Amino acid sequence: MNNQAATFRIENNGDAGMCMLLQGPLDQSAYFSLAGSAREAVRKNCSGNLVIDLGEVSRVDDFGALLLADIYKAASSVKCPCTMEAAQANVREVLDLLHFRDLVSAPALESRKPENPLTALGGALISKIYGARELIDFTGDVFLCVAIVLRHPSTMRWDDTLLSMRRVGVDAVPIVGLINFLLGFIMAFMTSVQLKQFGANIFVAPLVAIAMVRELGPIMTAIVVTGRSGSAFASEIGTMKISEEVDALSTMGFNPVVFLVMPKMLAAMVVMPILTVFACLFGILGGLVVGVAFLDLTLANYLSETINSLSMYAVRWCFFKAVVFAFLITWVGCLRGFQVRGGSAAVGQATTSAVVSGIFLIVLWDCIFAFIQLYWS
Repeated sequence: MNNQAATFRIENNGDAGMCMLLQGPLDQSAYFSLAGSAREAVRKNCSGNLVIDLGEVSRVDDFGALLLADIYKAASSVKCPCTMEAAQANVREVLDLLHFRDLVSAPALESRKPENPLTALGGALISKIYGARELIDFTGDVFLCVAIVLRHPSTMRWDDTLLSMRRVGVDAVPIVGLINFLLGFIMAFMTSVQLKQFGANIFVAPLVAIAMVRELGPIMTAIVVTGRSGSAFASEIGTMKISEEVDALSTMGFNPVVFLVMPKMLAAMVVMPILTVFACLFGILGGLVVGVAFLDLTLANYLSETINSLSMYAVRWCFFKAVVFAFLITWVGCLRGFQVRGGSAAVGQATTSAVVSGIFLIVLWDCIFAFIQLYWS
């Protein structure tokens, strides 16, 4: 009996309805050989009640239970009540173990109703209010911890500060240099097309120098650091948040902001101006390559025009922007890390939010600085 293939047949019991007799073992081979034909037979022949006779079923496993569930669903689709009878003890034991009755009697999942627009708006508003509160709390903690570190320098983790300086600054030099070199190259090449028409090739040098020092050098460096380090800050703190390491620091008496944020912020604010200087130099170098190779300018003329076009006022603004951008990148990256709730998906969302928010703040404050420079100079 155990080695024979499973079969079924349907008999008409008149007013009593239909009866499906199953024979043999209901296992994996039975499911793949009988499931389709059994469902089709039930849909075509079922009228009245359907009784599934398991008296000649020798054994059943999870595939057999899945076959029986498919028969139940096929009978339900044609509005035909379905019951089982005459199952042997071992068959009933397996079906009870699989909670078969609960499986076939569970109601179908209701389709998800669209969310009420007012409810969605209220939820979004409440979420923004909580986010604003966290932002204010975190900003206050940062400034308070700055005062604590200034008063008690021993609370600063100087080893981690040096490590963060290497990660934010030294490791970013190649990509910052390459991007700004190409940016200076492109700027010089494109402007030379117009300036050539007026015999003003020499003005390519001051144009590239002023653009790189006053705007493009600081902002491009900040965007690169946001993508590299701002996202890293958010993911590192976010991972510690969901693994409860931040709570453990608080339990041990450590201030999480002093322990985690201050080294990163100090490191970024120290190395960003230096990194911006490299960015400006590489951008000017890209313009120099175009000027010497394509515009028949001499090295001495190009460097002379570059130096004469720059002022200490522009250089000071370049350094000031770099420091402010470093603060914004670290602030928003760490804030998004501390805001993580849930699991690993929340860490990814926080990382993305840190990059997007950081770039937005950089562009916003660069616009503000542009207006200030316009009316201050």
